[in-house]
Amino acid sequence: MHRSRFSTLLIDVPTGEAAKAADFWSGALGVPANPVEGEEQFISLPGLLDGLTVAIQAVDDQARYHLDIETDDVDAETARLLALGAVEINRWLGCRILRVPGGHIICVIPLHSDPEVFARNAKTWE
Repeated sequence: MHRSRFSTLLIDVPTGEAAKAADFWSGALGVPANPVEGEEQFISLPGLLDGLTVAIQAVDDQARYHLDIETDDVDAETARLLALGAVEINRWLGCRILRVPGGHIICVIPLHSDPEVFARNAKTWE
């Protein structure tokens, strides 16, 4: 048995356009754009939905959106999503990067949020 939750919506943009994209999304959504200390590729857009992280991610790739699923068991959650039709395409640090049916990217990430937020929003899987 493990738990997981939709934790993060990332707006991936080419590295050279990250600052301009952050300014746009900050203005469009009415929230601040805060660089994430120690993780220069991320610019947080806090305060949109309780427990959901929304951020700009500078990438050396095309513009797209991707989701992070946070879990207390990366192996079990990855296996669950693979059984649903996802395909693992890469690993980065403790994360698994999957392509799901339809072509979108999701990342399965280890538990990192506030324990109360995780407990309140996570689903339990057998």
